[in-house]
Amino acid sequence: MLLERSPRCRILLADKGYDSDAIRRQIEATGAAPNIPPKSNRRWKPCFSPVLYKGRNAIERMFGRIKDFRRVATRYDRLATNYLAAVSIAATVSYWL
Repeated sequence: MLLERSPRCRILLADKGYDSDAIRRQIEATGAAPNIPPKSNRRWKPCFSPVLYKGRNAIERMFGRIKDFRRVATRYDRLATNYLAAVSIAATVSYWL
């Protein structure tokens, strides 16, 4: 599973879709603290920090902005180096001051 291959971290940020007891236990088994907003139908609401969650939102918006470039969104490039170059160009154009 993807969580087993993730790098070591202290806090793992995730979306509401990952709010299950099994996923929370798996994250805690790796030594990280899950910061997942609880679903509205949960009876027991685990602790959640909206301040930390704002960082996840900023990253999500950055990926959305880069995916506006068709070449990046559809992965036309076969080589990883070419794809990385396309992502770098898209990020430069998107965040040019």
